[in-house]
Amino acid sequence: MPVNPADGLILGTLYGSDPMRAVFDEAAYFQRMLDVEAALAKVQARLGIIPVEAAEAIRLAARYNNLDRAEIAASARNVGYPVVGLVAALSRAAGPAGRWTHWGATTQDIMDTATVLQVREGLALIRVELVALMRTLASRAEEHRGTVMAGRTHLQQALPTSFGLKCATWALPMISHVQRLDEIRSRVEQVEFGGAAGTLASLGDQGIAVMEGLASELRLAAPTAPWHVCRDALAETVAFLGLVCGSLAKFATDIILLAQTELGEVAEPHVAGRGASSTMPQKRNPIASEYIHAAARAVQALVPQMLGAMAQDHERASGAWQAEPLAIPQAFVLTHGALLHARSIAEGMAVDAGRMQQNLKQTHGLIMAEAVMMGLAVYLGHGEAHHVVNHACDAALAERISLVDALGRDPAVIAKLDRPTIERLTDPAGYLGSADAFISRVCQKIGVLS
Repeated sequence: MPVNPADGLILGTLYGSDPMRAVFDEAAYFQRMLDVEAALAKVQARLGIIPVEAAEAIRLAARYNNLDRAEIAASARNVGYPVVGLVAALSRAAGPAGRWTHWGATTQDIMDTATVLQVREGLALIRVELVALMRTLASRAEEHRGTVMAGRTHLQQALPTSFGLKCATWALPMISHVQRLDEIRSRVEQVEFGGAAGTLASLGDQGIAVMEGLASELRLAAPTAPWHVCRDALAETVAFLGLVCGSLAKFATDIILLAQTELGEVAEPHVAGRGASSTMPQKRNPIASEYIHAAARAVQALVPQMLGAMAQDHERASGAWQAEPLAIPQAFVLTHGALLHARSIAEGMAVDAGRMQQNLKQTHGLIMAEAVMMGLAVYLGHGEAHHVVNHACDAALAERISLVDALGRDPAVIAKLDRPTIERLTDPAGYLGSADAFISRVCQKIGVLS
């Protein structure tokens, strides 16, 4: 019975994804450990360490269905690790060949390498969704190049921008995340094989050959030396997932704010009943964005757990290592779920360009104060232009008139700018600067990367 809601049959639909759970569930983990045992036997047979027929028997027996889960659980409870029971069950299923199982390996070799195999699958799923989200946001950026809206700083209208640039800005960190993921893989996708204390002494002078052969068989990299107590790559991987979730949370935050009744500029995709309230029929809550926030908080809370687990004592940790399985699977499951929510929003979000125009007009032109100031600065200097426009803004606010009208009665302004020029300077569509070029740069980068 799952205890974490992310793994539940019902609540799991909100927090994670079935494909990622399938990578990290207990059955998959034990099968990966069996895969490592089978690969180890095959490599050692090729090197003449164990009989070829023994390796084949071990390979055929290395199936999760051959395990008695109650027996493995009892052994794990007693021993403190599941590998002793797993090896006993595998040896029994392999018959006489079972005496050759787990040759020269130690518990952590099998568990760590199984974890790495899961991480490899997990990163592949994460990459697919990152690229899909990035491409979708780039498509929306192209679509809304000319959709002018209010840019906001400190939750206040600041200057005009375009919704296209906003989408490009959401996509921008995804570019870095794909690059980070590709870089991380070479560090984390390494076999772990060091024997009891990282020396492979039980294999004599064939230890490195076995390690390299095992890496090749599993399509992993061979480390320079065993990394039993060097946990940086796994910690880096979970920290990377925390970064991804941070960027998704920024996206979700903007969607939540833009969906507020008072703004109403963007809404999550509408499906009947989606985001509904049990008492208020009119509600369409930004529910996907809320679950992205929840996932981000949870994943980022797991990052310190992984960083703390790096403090490993001597050649085998006494406790730190056991904290990792509590963090790695959940971090992957929650991140993948958050990515799926974000992709759904990006693909189907409703954009209300008309409402954006209405909101631009709320300040009666004040959002264009910088544009007017820069136009006047040519004649008056920056400082004096700032003072003059600031005075006009104060008058517009106090008297509830437009900035154009306030400027049009200021002698210092009308001496330099006629009304058509003032009206041109206060047109939001004419003050987007390099927004269009930035969209092109982001979209071009995405096209090259993906």
